[in-house]
Formats: sequence, C-alpha cells, structure tokens
Amino acid sequence: MSLQNPLGKALGHGSAREGVSHWWWQRVTAVALAPLTIWFVWSLLRLPSLDLATVSLWIGSGWTPVFLLLLVWSVAMHSALGMQVVIEDYVHAKGAQLATLLAVNFLHAIIAVAGTYAVLRIAFTTGSF
Repeated sequence: MSLQNPLGKALGHGSAREGVSHWWWQRVTAVALAPLTIWFVWSLLRLPSLDLATVSLWIGSGWTPVFLLLLVWSVAMHSALGMQVVIEDYVHAKGAQLATLLAVNFLHAIIAVAGTYAVLRIAFTTGSF
C-alpha cells in the first residue's frame, strides 16, 4: 500500500502521446465523411436507375472513383478508430485486447483494400478514361 496520491504516481512518467492524435483523426474522418456521404447519396438518387450497368458507368465517370475511394478509406479508418476505443474500454485482459485489436485492424485493412480494388476495377473496365 502506498501513501502517495495518484497525481504523484503519474508525474514524471510522461504521456503516451497517442490520445490527441487518435482523437484528432476521429474528428478529421468524421468531418470528411459528412460531405462524402451527402455526395454519395445525392449522386445515387440522381441516377436514372440503380441497375449494374448504370452504377458501373457512374463509378467509371469523371471524379466519381476518386470520391468513392476517399469515402471507402474514410469509412474504414473512422470505423477502425471507433472500434479501437470500444475495445480498449471494454476488453480488460491485455492478451485478449491485443488479439482483438489486431483482428479488427486487419479486418478493416482488408475492407479498405477490397473496396479500393472494387472501385478501381469497375472504373478501369467501364470508365471513360
């Protein structure tokens, strides 16, 4: 048992220097997702139909693939950051926490790569470049 107060225990250990960066990137991705989501929904509503041919042509036209890639990456990063916070708050066993964080980050990386591949494949096969 120690008679030292909690502040005395914490002083001199420095900060992890990760909290501000994590918080900042959550806000940046949230701000990026607002206009990208509005653009995405607005663009889909403007299409004459949502069949495969029409959507494929839309994906391959103009700046659409660029905005779709930004949307995919922002969603994947924002989701991964949010899941990290939940896991760190609710999974207390260090081994389980590490394993869960690795699995979640790996899953989000797979989702981002798969989304990128899908957008680029459709854009380059049906697009008007």
